[in-house]
Amino acid sequence: MMALDDVVPPIVSDERIEEAMYRSIRWLDRCIAAHKRPEDQNLFAIVQGGIDPILRVKCCEEMVKRNTPGYAIGGMAGGEDKRSFWETVKICCDNLPADKPRYVMGIGYAEDLMVAALMGADMFDCVFATRTARFGQAFSTHGMIKLRKECYAKDFSPMSKGCTCYACTNYSRAYIQM
Repeated sequence: MMALDDVVPPIVSDERIEEAMYRSIRWLDRCIAAHKRPEDQNLFAIVQGGIDPILRVKCCEEMVKRNTPGYAIGGMAGGEDKRSFWETVKICCDNLPADKPRYVMGIGYAEDLMVAALMGADMFDCVFATRTARFGQAFSTHGMIKLRKECYAKDFSPMSKGCTCYACTNYSRAYIQM
């Protein structure tokens, strides 16, 4: 479970980003105090600080002092450029314990998943898969399939031939019901 945090886009004023960071630290303290089942539930801190390296390091230091079971990297995917996003993920991963999960929130593209993993992130939430499906596309062993193309209108075969996953073995039934 995630602690409460004050989420602001990284493109707002430096003062507002710093305020959000300190508020998130205070709220983590309140969440820890209110947490009634720490043996059954893992409470993750959420690191804030926009794309400011100094604020991110400071927030990581403060969150690590609270010794939560894991750490989320929040406050991203709100207008920053990719390079800043990746650099911020790296700064956070470098300043969070490697022996605890480091979770990047709000990833929007597959390439960001790969880069974040290379930077040291362990877990993610990502809209990429669901957004891709909403636009009539699917992943296969042969790459992306655009299911709305005319050539797939009457194709009820598995998306990846020979694959035994749920999507491939139930594709024709799901497609017929659409």
